[in-house]
Amino acid sequence: MLVDTHAHLNFNAYKDDADEVIHRSLNEGMEIINVGSQYSTSQRAVEMAEKYPENLFAAIGLHPIHVEKEEFNYDEYKKLALSGSRRVVAIGEIGLDYKPEYVLSKEKQQEVFLKQLDLAKELNLPVIFHCRLAHEDLIKILQQSDSSTIQGVIHCFTGSWTQAQKYLETGFYLGFNGIIFKLDLTEVIAKTPLDKMLLETDCPYLTPEPMTGRNEPLYVKYVAEKIAKIKNITTEEIAKITAENAKKLFRI
Repeated sequence: MLVDTHAHLNFNAYKDDADEVIHRSLNEGMEIINVGSQYSTSQRAVEMAEKYPENLFAAIGLHPIHVEKEEFNYDEYKKLALSGSRRVVAIGEIGLDYKPEYVLSKEKQQEVFLKQLDLAKELNLPVIFHCRLAHEDLIKILQQSDSSTIQGVIHCFTGSWTQAQKYLETGFYLGFNGIIFKLDLTEVIAKTPLDKMLLETDCPYLTPEPMTGRNEPLYVKYVAEKIAKIKNITTEEIAKITAENAKKLFRI
């Protein structure tokens, strides 16, 4: 079984054929975590998960690139999480994004991030972390906020092995997707313990080779194949171990 731990089937890229994409994935026995980035997409993720209660789950959260446009409402997100009745398995994706065109205020991003960490702690949910050009700040914040009470995954990990070690030492998982076909993450993948790896697509983005165009959950198999080659084990072993990791972290 393959588990795509980070999809965005709730985004407009799938507004015309989301059900078809989901059925293609479910017919292959997959499980999918559909991740929100604003309140609207978080709500849509919950609704979609309720439609497919066996294999589709939801994560809810306010992405750092949206914190200037949407005020984080703790009570509304909490209410949404509780309304999902075990369909909501994580808070995410949340974190820091210092890409120049997205960051107006690092302080604002950090403030909203900390509020969402509090929500995850209150609800006893793991966290899906987004981090772009901000690993040192994220590591520092986690070290200062008693991260021992937080479980989660660093989604779409693109940092160095030194940074990866800091996350791993704290017990976090690392998520790998089609970015591994664009950036050289061989050292990180080779050294990351199998029991701390998760597979994801981040679809509709980061389509892995040899596919082109819009990404979808089924394509996570190409990520598994590349990781298997680096690890010198079978794709089936990667699928099995990462699925077990996903089930353990997200309690699905």
